Amino acid sequence: MNKLLPTTSAGSLPKPSWLAQPETLWSPWKLEGEALTEGKRDALLLALADQRAEGIDIVSDGEQTRQHFVTTFIENLNGVDFENRKVVRIRDRYDASVPVVVDDVTRKGPVFVADAETLRAHTDAPIKWALPGPMTMVDTLYDARYGSRAELAWKFAEILNQEAKELAAAGVDIVQFDEPAFNVFFDEVNEWGIAALERAAEGLSCETAVHICYGYGIEANTNWKKTLGSEWRQYEETFPQIQKSSLDIVSLECHNSHVPTDLLELVRGKKLMVGAIDVANTAVETPEEVAATLRNALQFVDADKLWASTNCGMAPLSRSVARAKLGALSAGAEIVRRELSTEPAA
Repeated sequence: MNKLLPTTSAGSLPKPSWLAQPETLWSPWKLEGEALTEGKRDALLLALADQRAEGIDIVSDGEQTRQHFVTTFIENLNGVDFENRKVVRIRDRYDASVPVVVDDVTRKGPVFVADAETLRAHTDAPIKWALPGPMTMVDTLYDARYGSRAELAWKFAEILNQEAKELAAAGVDIVQFDEPAFNVFFDEVNEWGIAALERAAEGLSCETAVHICYGYGIEANTNWKKTLGSEWRQYEETFPQIQKSSLDIVSLECHNSHVPTDLLELVRGKKLMVGAIDVANTAVETPEEVAATLRNALQFVDADKLWASTNCGMAPLSRSVARAKLGALSAGAEIVRRELSTEPAA
């Protein structure tokens, strides 16, 4: 992407009300069979149209064809029992009923490749596609087979690598791995989490990104954030190793968070997707607020490596709010773009 300060969404966008219940995470589909298949494809194209209308440079599918950013991928694997579920603690934050790994995990076949081909056929813009990261997949399951989080993560990394290579072949420009678990299990991140992530990204012909956030704007995450104090320094635990990793891009939360901006210095040299839009708040940012976040980030990242993004996905928001936030993101980036273009040469 040659454009200065390109804009993108970190993750999901709201689904149309005719496809799933609005403003609800993990909402069941309202359609079935062929109508659901067609509806998902239509929603994907609507998400593309919304992004382009609001000036988003690097587009995605908005995760329109998946109910959940992790479990939809897992549904397409062998060795996982979705019928006899277990309740586990997700990211040490909330309890959830999750599927159980009962046998060797393998991929049944391509999961999102057909969707990526559809998106590629309808736009010339760069495409970014999100996949769950290995550690976050492990943290969203009950393991009754492997007995080792690291071993299971490595199996998932190999499967993710197969999918990512096929996505790249389908025309995806950036594969993003979502790893919110990286903000919780610091010892495991440094012991095996980053290595598993690098295995997932190994040998790809496209750029690779890791998205590390503080979660959707749901009550469990909001309550957790209240316990983190006046400074959120979780990135400090993992950024030094991520800076040394093979990943090209780091996506992080910034606006309306308590993340000290100087932590960006720890990943100097990487491209940074800086979250300038708060997804846990329905108030729409002004372009100037977005611009202020980006200016602050520019103290610690070179302009040609800074991308303007959202903090996380926006599935729980209304479509109108999400669109307005994307528009503010584009307008704010344009303010800083103009400022940079008029600066005198050093």
